[in-house]
Amino acid sequence: MKYEAVIGLEIHIQLNSATKIFCDCANTPGDDPNTNVCPVCLWLPGALPVLSREVLEKATIACLSLNCEIQSESAFDQKVYYYPDLPKGFQLSQAHKPLAKKGWVEIQDEQGRPKRLRLHHVHMEEDVAKLVHETEGRVPISLVDFNRAGTPLIEVVTEPDFRSPHDAMEFLKAIRNQVRYTGCAECSMESGTMRCDANISIRPEGSDQLNTKVEVKNMNSIHHVGDAIAYEIKRQIDAVNNNEPIILHTRLWDPEKRVTTAMRAKFEGPCIPDPSVPTIVLDDAWLETMKSRLPEMPAQKVKRFVQDYSLTHDEAVLMSSERGLSEFFESVVTHGAPPRMTAGWIATQLLPALKAHQQTLAETRVTPQRFASLIQLLEKDEINSNSAKSVLEKLFEMDGTPEEIVEKFGFRQVSDAADLAKLVDQVLSDNASAVENYKNGNKKSMGFLVGQAMKASRGKANPKLVQKMIKDLLA
Repeated sequence: MKYEAVIGLEIHIQLNSATKIFCDCANTPGDDPNTNVCPVCLWLPGALPVLSREVLEKATIACLSLNCEIQSESAFDQKVYYYPDLPKGFQLSQAHKPLAKKGWVEIQDEQGRPKRLRLHHVHMEEDVAKLVHETEGRVPISLVDFNRAGTPLIEVVTEPDFRSPHDAMEFLKAIRNQVRYTGCAECSMESGTMRCDANISIRPEGSDQLNTKVEVKNMNSIHHVGDAIAYEIKRQIDAVNNNEPIILHTRLWDPEKRVTTAMRAKFEGPCIPDPSVPTIVLDDAWLETMKSRLPEMPAQKVKRFVQDYSLTHDEAVLMSSERGLSEFFESVVTHGAPPRMTAGWIATQLLPALKAHQQTLAETRVTPQRFASLIQLLEKDEINSNSAKSVLEKLFEMDGTPEEIVEKFGFRQVSDAADLAKLVDQVLSDNASAVENYKNGNKKSMGFLVGQAMKASRGKANPKLVQKMIKDLLA
C-alpha cells in the first residue's frame, strides 16, 4: 500500500521589540545570564504584566505579511504546565482568542508549480526561561537563565496542508523571507529567533482521514526540518507495515545520528482566561495604520522588477529574496547601471565576494554608488570582465572610486585596433596548430586562441575585439 504524509507546522518567531512583552526589561536574550530581569519576568507574586504596544504593533504587521485576518478582539490565557523553565506554573498565551486567523503563504512544489499553504491562526505569547545543563565534577546540574523569560513571540500554526519535506522547507523559507521584510523579526533558526515543531502522520494515498500524529522538536535549521520529517515519515510507514501502532507522543531530532528519538508523552495542559491582561480591542483606524506600515512584499516586488527592469522571473526572485538586497539592487540601478547586468553581477560576483569576506551589504565598503560605477565601466567596455573582478576585490580593500582604482592599477582595457592587431598576429603565429584545427572545423580552438591573447595582454585586451579580429583573419 502507498502512503502519503500529512504534516502541520508550529513556528515560534521572536519579535525584535526593544523590551519584553509584559515588562520594560531589555529584549536581548544573548546578554549575561539573569541580567535583564524584573519581578514581572521573574514571575514574582504580586507583579502584574502590562502588554507592550510595540509588541502588539510588530505582531500585527507580521500577521499582515502572512495574509492573515486580524481579529478585532483577542485575549491572553494561562497555558498551564509545570517545568523548571516556568516556575509560575503557566505561560501567557492566546489559546482561545488569537490575534489573527487564517492566512496563507505560497510556495513552489517539487514540479515548480505554485502551491498555497494555509495558516490556521497566529497568536502572541511570552517565551519561557532557558535551561542550561552543565556538569560539576560528575554531578549533572541544571541552571535557569531568565533573560529569555518574557521575550515576545508569535506562534504560527498551519493547517495540515504539507505532504513532503520539500513543502515544509519551502514554507519556512517563504515565511522567514516575508516576516523579515517587515523588519519585525530576524527569523534565524540557527540563532533561535525562529523555532519549528512538526506534527507528522501518515495515511493511505488518496485518503482524507487524519491519523495519530507525532510531534518532532529540536530542529535548528531548515535542512534539519526536512531531514527530520523525511526520517519520521519512513519510520511511521515501517511501523505500520510491521503492524506496530503509532502512538501520540513527542520526539527529538538527533542531527548527528540523523534519527528521531522518543522524548515524552504528548501533554496538553488546561488553558484558562487570564484576568491580569485586558482584552485587546482593535478598531479599523488603528488597523489601517498598521497596514500602511507594511512594506512592498516579495511577491509584489518580483512582479515589479520583471515589469520595470525586464528581469527574468528567476532574476527578480533572487533580487527580491532579502529586503536589503532588493534595496541595494534598486539603488545601483538608480545610479545608472543597467538592471540585468547589475542583477547578474550581484548574483555571480558580489554575493560570493561578500560571503568570502564575511560581510553583509549593510557593512561592506562596496556601496551601491561604487558598484554602479564598476558596472558602468564594464558596460562601456572600458574594462573587461576579468579586470572588473579585480576592481571589485579592490573595492573591498580600499577607498576610492572604481575609475581611480582602474587608473592606479592599470586595469583599463586595450581596445586600440593597431595594438590588438599586433597582438593577434603574434598569437596566430605562435599557435599554428590551433589555427589549423580551427580551419578544419574545430570551433573550440577559437576559445584557446582568444585565451592566449588575453594571457599575452595580461588580461587587458578587449576579448570581443580580439575574437572578431581572429575570425576575420582566419575567414
